[in-house]
Amino acid sequence: MEITTKYFGQIAYEAGDVLYFRDGLFGFEEETQFLLLPFADSDGTLLCFQSVTTPGLAFVAMNPFSLKPDYAPRLRPAELKAMDVTQSEELSFYVLCVVRQPVSESTVNLKCPVAVNEDTGTAMQTILEDGGYEMRHRLSEFQEGRSSC
Repeated sequence: MEITTKYFGQIAYEAGDVLYFRDGLFGFEEETQFLLLPFADSDGTLLCFQSVTTPGLAFVAMNPFSLKPDYAPRLRPAELKAMDVTQSEELSFYVLCVVRQPVSESTVNLKCPVAVNEDTGTAMQTILEDGGYEMRHRLSEFQEGRSSC
């Protein structure tokens, strides 16, 4: 299959590459299918959630552990069950990024990460209750990865 993307032009993908969000992303509940695409030369730290059904809709995301190695998201029991895992460590996590100029003013949302079950292709965005994470952490707060977004 092929898709026109917001940042990468026309690309080919397989059905198994699609991540399925039962409830979509916050504010985009009707959007339930995304591809997770890495930006070139980012070593997997800067990515894009590209809608499969809406070519112009894409969200810049980051690997939160590249910014904050001690990041420890914990899903609630019902969320773990929905993701078909028993503990949060079985999932991959990504945080959405709002890109600003200068880049150091860009923000990441550590409070509402996207959890991905790599084995099943299911994904969900959640709101963390613990950890003291905020919805807007400036990249300038972090020692590592300042220019990643």
